[in-house]
Amino acid sequence: METFKTRSIFQTITSRELNGFRVRKRPCFADDSSQFSRIGAIDYGHEDDITPPMALSFCKTSKNAHILAVAGEDGYICLYNTCLKFHPSATSAENAEKARKCQWLAHENAIFDVCWIKDDTNLLTACGDHSIKVWDSQERKCLLALTGHTGSVKSISAHPSNNDIIVSGSRDGSFTLWDIRCSKSTRSILNTINFFRKIASVQGAHTSSSVKMRGRHGKAASMSVTSVLYMKDEVSIATAGATDSVIKFWDTRSLKAPITQSCSQDKLSKEWGRSYGISSLSQDLNGVYISASCMDSRIYLFNVLQLEKGPIKTFKGCDIGTFFVKSKLSPDAGHILGGSSDGLAYVWQVNKPQADPIKLEGHDGEVTAVDWCSYDTGKIATAADDSVVQLWNINSSCYSTTRSPSSIRRRERTLPTMKRRKLFTEEESKDSIKGPDPDPPIKSTVQTESPNPATLPEIRTPESLKKQLSSSHINEACNRSPDASFDSPSSVLNPPPSVKRKTILDYFLAPSS
Repeated sequence: METFKTRSIFQTITSRELNGFRVRKRPCFADDSSQFSRIGAIDYGHEDDITPPMALSFCKTSKNAHILAVAGEDGYICLYNTCLKFHPSATSAENAEKARKCQWLAHENAIFDVCWIKDDTNLLTACGDHSIKVWDSQERKCLLALTGHTGSVKSISAHPSNNDIIVSGSRDGSFTLWDIRCSKSTRSILNTINFFRKIASVQGAHTSSSVKMRGRHGKAASMSVTSVLYMKDEVSIATAGATDSVIKFWDTRSLKAPITQSCSQDKLSKEWGRSYGISSLSQDLNGVYISASCMDSRIYLFNVLQLEKGPIKTFKGCDIGTFFVKSKLSPDAGHILGGSSDGLAYVWQVNKPQADPIKLEGHDGEVTAVDWCSYDTGKIATAADDSVVQLWNINSSCYSTTRSPSSIRRRERTLPTMKRRKLFTEEESKDSIKGPDPDPPIKSTVQTESPNPATLPEIRTPESLKKQLSSSHINEACNRSPDASFDSPSSVLNPPPSVKRKTILDYFLAPSS
C-alpha cells in the first residue's frame, strides 16, 4: 500500500506544469501520413467570393482553445468552433456554416497577422492599411487603432505577461513597441493617444547595403520586417526581414542597436551574392528554441542560449516560394509544422531532422498560415490559397511519453561556498542545543556569521551535511580536541565510544590535551 501511494504521487508530480508548460504525451510518429487524420475542411470565403485566408490563430486559454480565428485578404475575421464533429460526406461550405461562430469586417484591406491577448477577450489584427486594431472578441467592437507605420504591418506579437505591450513589424523597415493603455482624458484626441502609446520605434532594422540582390537595374533589396517575436524573457525582441537570413535580438531597455544576431545561412553564394529572407519566426512555449522559415526552402532551429553557434538543426523538404508561407514550432518544441508552395503541409520531428517529413495532402493551393492548438494536443490547422482551412489531428496511437525537449531545463539556486559552510555550522550548533537532555546554553568556540536573509538555504541530506561539516572550516577545532590523534575530521561527528559526552557541543568544549 505504501509503495502504491509513492508511485501515485510521483505520477502526479510529473504531470504538473514545468516552466510554464504542462508536460503531455508528445507525438512520435512513423514515416507515413496515416498517423494524421483530417478532422474537416472549412471554407473561409463568403458565398461565391473566394478569398484566401492569410492568418490564423487558436485561442490561448484552455477554456477557449478550440476557437480558431481566421483572417484574410478581404479584411474579414471569422471565428470557428473546431471541437465539432464534421460528417465525412459534408462539404467545406457546410462545415463552415456549422462551425462559424461569428464574423465581422475588421479592415478595408488585407489582414496579415492576428494575435489573441488578455485571456482571449481581445484580438489584435495587423493590416495592409498601415494600422493595428484591438478588438473586443465578444462584442466584435474596435477598442482602439494604432497608427504610425508607413507600410503594411506584417507581424505582431504581445508581451508574454503584460498584454498591454505589443511589438509590430512593418514593410516600411521598422518595428515599433506600443502600450495600448490610455487614460480617459486623452481618448478623444487621436494624435495624443498614438503619441503616448508608441513607446519606441526602430527604423531600418533590417536594411543591408552590403547584400546585392538580382533584379532589374540593380534594384535594392526589400527592407521589410517580416516577423517579430516578444521573447519569453520579457525583455528581448527577435526580428527578421526580407533582406537577409539574419535574426536580430534587441533589448527593449536600449534599442540603439541589436544585442546579438544569428544567421541561418553559413555562406552566401559567391556567384550571385544572394541572401535569402525569412518569412516567419516562431518560439516554443518555454522559450528555449526559435524556428525560422527561410526563403531557401529550409527551416532553421536555434537554441536561444547558443545563438552564437547559429542554427542547431535544419529541416528540408518544403517549398517556401513566397513570404506568405509560414511555419510554426509546436508548444513543446517536439515538432515543426510548415506550409509550402507545392500545396502540401509538412510536419518534421525535431529530434529527427534528417528524416523525411510527414506530408499532409488536401489543399489545392499554396499553404500559407499554420498553427498548433496549445491545449488540444495534436490538433493543427492549415490555410491555403484555395480559400479552405483544413483541420488535422495526430492519432493517439502514435503518442509516446517522451519528455519534450524544451521541458528539460535545470535551475540551480545555491549559496556561495563560504556562506554555506558558515550557515550549516551555525545550524548544527543550534540543533545540538535542542537535542535530548541538553546542557545549559554555552557560547560556542566556533565563530559563525548569520546568513544573508535574501538568500535561500540549501537543502541537503544528512550524508551530504556530514561531508560539508567535515571540511576545512572545522579542522582547527578538530586539532584542539582530545581525539585529534585519530587524524579524522569525521571524528567530530562520530566521537569514539571511549569518550562519553552527550552532545557535539560538549565535545568542542572539552579541555585540550
